[in-house]
Amino acid sequence: MKTKKIERVTFLGSVILSILTLTVNAQEVKDTNGNVYGIAKYGVQVWIASNLNATHFRNGDVIPEDITDEDWAKAASSGSPAWCYYDNNPENAAKYGKLYNWYAINDPRGLAPAGWHIPANEDWRTLIKNLLGIKVAGPKLKDSKGWKNKKGTNDIGFAALPAGYRDQEGKFKDIEKIGQWWSNSVPVDVKPSELIYSVQLNDNTTDIKYIAVNKGMGLSVRCEKD
Repeated sequence: MKTKKIERVTFLGSVILSILTLTVNAQEVKDTNGNVYGIAKYGVQVWIASNLNATHFRNGDVIPEDITDEDWAKAASSGSPAWCYYDNNPENAAKYGKLYNWYAINDPRGLAPAGWHIPANEDWRTLIKNLLGIKVAGPKLKDSKGWKNKKGTNDIGFAALPAGYRDQEGKFKDIEKIGQWWSNSVPVDVKPSELIYSVQLNDNTTDIKYIAVNKGMGLSVRCEKD
């Protein structure tokens, strides 16, 4: 009887371990819209391997799409969530994902898929430190295609692309030149403020830059596993 009990415990343990292994080794994740993302795993961190493309919050609510410069600027001044395609062109979404203002990434309804979150500055710093610092990590994060000058090697499958951005007044800028992603961290030396941290890759440099930007800007979004 004791032997059978041990066998049952061992079997159950094997089943649980198999389930956990499948979960950890999953190679993709879906958002609320059903968009599928590959993953990039490095050290203990797991990231989605392309820019977010969702139009709904985690609870199913629609995120407003603000197309005109006036609507985008109004969302910035009122602190309302918004997203857009770069240049309001849906064809840009497949390659570059969407651009979101900070009010969308910080909305309590949740922008990231369940089990994931918008990275804080410390999350970005951990990733970049593990890639040996801001001076050399840039090419390791850049996709091997899509950059013209300082090209990428895409060492960990992060596949960063120069998706450009939208300023708080609604103007689109620097596609194919700059990739810029939200961090959900407020600069500690600027209070109170409409500024928030972002992480930038530039086509002309190998450096990674931490830049404080206006919360009304439209930047790309990556998510990290909880």
